[in-house]
Amino acid sequence: MRFWHSDAVVERHHVPPDRTLLDLLREDLRLTATKEGCAAGDCGACTVVVAEAVNGRLLYRAVNSCIKPAHAIDGQALWTAADLAQSNGTLHPVQQAMVECHGSQCGFCTPGFVMSLFALYQRTVAQGQAVDSHRAHEALSGNLCRCTGYRPIVQAACSLQADAAQAVNEQPIVAALQKLSATEKTGGNYLRPNTLHALLQARAQHPQAQLIAGATDAGLWITQGLRRMQQIIDLTRVAELRRVEHYPHHIAIGAAVNLQDAFEALAADRPVIAPFGERFAGWPVRQSGTLGGNVANGSPIGDSMPLLIALGAQVVLMAWRNIKGKGRTVHRHVPLDRFYTGYRQSLLAPDEVLAWVVVPRPAPGEWLGAYKVSKRKEDDISAVCLAVQLHVQDGHITAARIGAGGVAATPARAVQTEAALIGKPWSEATLQAAQTAIADEFSPLSDLRASADYRRTILGQLLRRAWLESTGHNTVRLEALT
Repeated sequence: MRFWHSDAVVERHHVPPDRTLLDLLREDLRLTATKEGCAAGDCGACTVVVAEAVNGRLLYRAVNSCIKPAHAIDGQALWTAADLAQSNGTLHPVQQAMVECHGSQCGFCTPGFVMSLFALYQRTVAQGQAVDSHRAHEALSGNLCRCTGYRPIVQAACSLQADAAQAVNEQPIVAALQKLSATEKTGGNYLRPNTLHALLQARAQHPQAQLIAGATDAGLWITQGLRRMQQIIDLTRVAELRRVEHYPHHIAIGAAVNLQDAFEALAADRPVIAPFGERFAGWPVRQSGTLGGNVANGSPIGDSMPLLIALGAQVVLMAWRNIKGKGRTVHRHVPLDRFYTGYRQSLLAPDEVLAWVVVPRPAPGEWLGAYKVSKRKEDDISAVCLAVQLHVQDGHITAARIGAGGVAATPARAVQTEAALIGKPWSEATLQAAQTAIADEFSPLSDLRASADYRRTILGQLLRRAWLESTGHNTVRLEALT
């Protein structure tokens, strides 16, 4: 594997496919400025910045190195907290802002905060844009401070000013990355195909290999589950799957499109999805993880699936197969609410790849509500997730689709609850009938996030929130009161 770091191309051999970037930095390269906090992508202490060359410029992303495979940065540029200050000791503007605003207390989380701020600086301040409170909070949403020092850190973010002397000289980095990006890995223990055709052939030849995209969940299998992965197929470089394609009646989101871009595409048609997407996870996870990976993974507490089920989404499954002595590409469309067959099990065959998520565009008169209940407001896993799509005409519900998460072994569609709504007046009586139906439709488990009774109660209360919001009550959300 080869990547750009500290004005040079770093080359490493014999790196295991499941080696994390954090372990490569700290143990192999002895770059100890990056800290290990949770090893689960939750705290942000391990945050680094990676960049790839796009249209002659660098696209910067803050990522969790603790759950990112080291091979995933092959052909990219890397910065750690030790790379920002100048050789004479002059601090980078983000470091200087942290000093001046007293943003560091115990200091353990500070390198991660600094790297999130560096990515923010490159995306905004270096481009002549100001950092407001919303941008600051969004950029820092994947970092936890155990000393409760958020206020001065946000102040540091909002005080950032451009410094021409500290500008990244992108031209030589882009030139170096363009040379590295020509390498396509279609053999060995870490396969990284660049085209859909190469991906499908690799999958046909290695059906036992672990498919990954952002690895924001698969990384936990390594760090928390201590699982060994002998062979990995990384689909994040497949050009065809890095696109969002727009059609008159639907959009198709490629499996390699990251969560941030995917939610922005969905929110362009349905603005209510924007705040839901922000609560999905912190910024580094949304920059690394993919919508396709979240769907293929099939976790019952994955937040995107209830939303997509409510929207009537389908998945496109593709494979390379020998048919009548000739190899060819085959594909099939599967409604998402029929895709899952059991806990983390699906209709995906061993030689198939989930290539696209197809989402219908909103029909006239559609109303959508998407809700997530978790112990923390940000950067936390759901206890319950509910998405409700309704069409109401002349006071009666003409169509309904409801997706639920955290209440069954799989993400589920609330078919019985939908039946209790369709054709009925959208009234208090209908709401109560639907609340009874949804409480009876699922048998959730009790676990560390919530009890079964709590989950049933929350399902009903989220339906009530949907009723209140869809009938014009604007004081349901706390945000509306500010």
